[in-house]
Amino acid sequence: MAINFDVAEFASSFEHSCKKVQKKVFSKNEIITTYIEKRNQFCILLSGNADLVRYDLNGNRTIVEHFSKYDVFGEVFYNITTNNELLVEARKKSEVLFYSYDDIRQKCRSNCKFHQILSENLPELILGKVMDLNMRIELLTKRSIRDKLLGFFNLISTRNLSKSFTLPFSLTDLADYLSIDRSAMMRELKLLKEDGFVEKVGNRIILLYK
Repeated sequence: MAINFDVAEFASSFEHSCKKVQKKVFSKNEIITTYIEKRNQFCILLSGNADLVRYDLNGNRTIVEHFSKYDVFGEVFYNITTNNELLVEARKKSEVLFYSYDDIRQKCRSNCKFHQILSENLPELILGKVMDLNMRIELLTKRSIRDKLLGFFNLISTRNLSKSFTLPFSLTDLADYLSIDRSAMMRELKLLKEDGFVEKVGNRIILLYK
């Protein structure tokens, strides 16, 4: 969802203005953060890619969200009831800006601009997260693997304003994101190519039906 709040400008302008802000670098596959009950944390991905993942009791992995440059994430956007239920993992070398606070209504002692502008725009950021998650729920409720794939491709195509785009993550991660079996997904991708719906070159998809 497009929002009016310019996250890139916000991060660039106020990165060093608040003593509560920290910047950290993470290697590929390193855990950036866990979502823990009652810890209010707001994060901005300054560079790299990351995934919000969930592991069930059997060790099965589901990608809840995928983050790219200047995406925001953190416990502030979720009602957490189980400790360590959600993890944010770096998919490549990533730089992250962290900001933690006890109460969004409580200003910093220095009354910094970072906290003020974040407080003013947090409702819009939360609404954007809700809309993004609603779109993912719509994908997951589609009945067939083909419908899930085409729905996801349409979403990425619309966001990029192009029928040709690069998948934002690997095919294994795409299967985890759509909660489908990877082997079955690969068979369906082959059928989509044979039926003239898509062309696939590496991780690049070209839609032929739009």
